[in-house]
Formats: sequence, structure tokens, C-alpha cells
Amino acid sequence: MTKTILVVDDDLRTLKLVGLVLNQEGYDVVAADSGEEALEKARAQDPDLIVLDVLMPGLNGYEVAQQLRADPATAGVPILMLTAKSDLNDRMTGFEVGADDYLTKPFHRDEL
Repeated sequence: MTKTILVVDDDLRTLKLVGLVLNQEGYDVVAADSGEEALEKARAQDPDLIVLDVLMPGLNGYEVAQQLRADPATAGVPILMLTAKSDLNDRMTGFEVGADDYLTKPFHRDEL
């Protein structure tokens, strides 16, 4: 059974790039370009993993992660933060709101 990954980023180039990399690795990819859309799709699609940007208009990635963790339907879905925010405080905040891992942009395909 193919695993589904929800990719969330307001930058369409990043959405396409991450989606392409994950598709080539055999995953089904669902894309969302806002925090609000991410919450809707996470509940509707039941993804196996969420790749989540931090810097987005509206709900940012930290807020989305907190809401995902607070919802019993999505609380157990692993979250990978994929963001340009790279300092230690940013990483710590990501883990505090529920991220399982944290990867900074630019990223290497093999690392993703």
C-alpha cells in the first residue's frame, strides 16, 4: 500500500519540488499551500506524514502543528518541519509544538 504524504508550503516551487522528489520515491503526495488548507486536508486525507513549512501567511507552521497535535484524528501523524528558519530557537520551537523532525531549506534530496 502506497504511503501518502501531505506537503504544506505557500511557495508553489517548493511544493512542486518536494512533491516531485517524494513521487519519485514512490509516495502519493497531497499538496496544501496554506495552514488552513493543511488542517482540512490532514483531516480528510489521513496522511502517513506531514511535511510542514513554518513561514506562511495566516496560520504558520507552528500553529498548524499545535492544532494537529490537539486533534485526536491527527495527533499521531508524524510531522517534519521543512523551513528556512534554521537557528536553534526555531528548531526548539518546532519540537515544542509537536514536530518529530526538523529539516532546513535548502535541503538535499537524499536528506529529505
